[in-house]
Amino acid sequence: MLDWFRERYLLVLGSIYVYNEHRGYTAIDRVIEAVRVRSPGDGALIAAIEDHRRDERKHYMMFRRWFEQKGWMPLDVDRTFGHIDRFVEIIFRTPIDRLDTQEVIDRDELFERLCRVIALTERRGFRQVETLLANRFVGGDPILTRIFQIIRKDEPSHWAPYEGWLRDHGKRTPRWWERAIDGFIHSELLFIKLPALFLNPWIARRTDWPDAHEPDGDRMAPRSRAAA
Repeated sequence: MLDWFRERYLLVLGSIYVYNEHRGYTAIDRVIEAVRVRSPGDGALIAAIEDHRRDERKHYMMFRRWFEQKGWMPLDVDRTFGHIDRFVEIIFRTPIDRLDTQEVIDRDELFERLCRVIALTERRGFRQVETLLANRFVGGDPILTRIFQIIRKDEPSHWAPYEGWLRDHGKRTPRWWERAIDGFIHSELLFIKLPALFLNPWIARRTDWPDAHEPDGDRMAPRSRAAA
């Protein structure tokens, strides 16, 4: 029984991370597009966000390989389990896929809002990884533990470019209500959605990987900085 519980927990956890890491780097593509148009001369900012994108892609590939080594396919979770998805939907009142990139390019207040959402999401992710590294089920899997250790090392560089842009342009830091929304989304996932997914015997497995239809060049795992 304990073995079943542990495997189910890791399956649910890994499936949520596969979705979120894939959503992360594909959504950042649109952020990079916006920054290149808004600030074409800001090479440092563009490079930092490109590094963030590469890390998110690397993390996705680590989870994918973990699943492949297990001989599993992830559960077929959707944006219901995406932290950034819920944050964008609440703050912008539209799903990420319908977010008007041109409007974000044209309006400073929208880009500023997006930077705060991304920074808060990344900081939340770091705190969650710290919690998971203390989890005995995660600790019992050396490969998964190593994945989360790498993510913990990478995370601080992920919120830095967005907080840096806000600081350099005299924009405000997140207010209490934005932090409250972040906390609500996390609690909703942790105490409602994750248990419901864990207990749902009818949830299907994916039949392909989220990056299956991406260009072959992008499907190659980027080399980690640690290995460089």
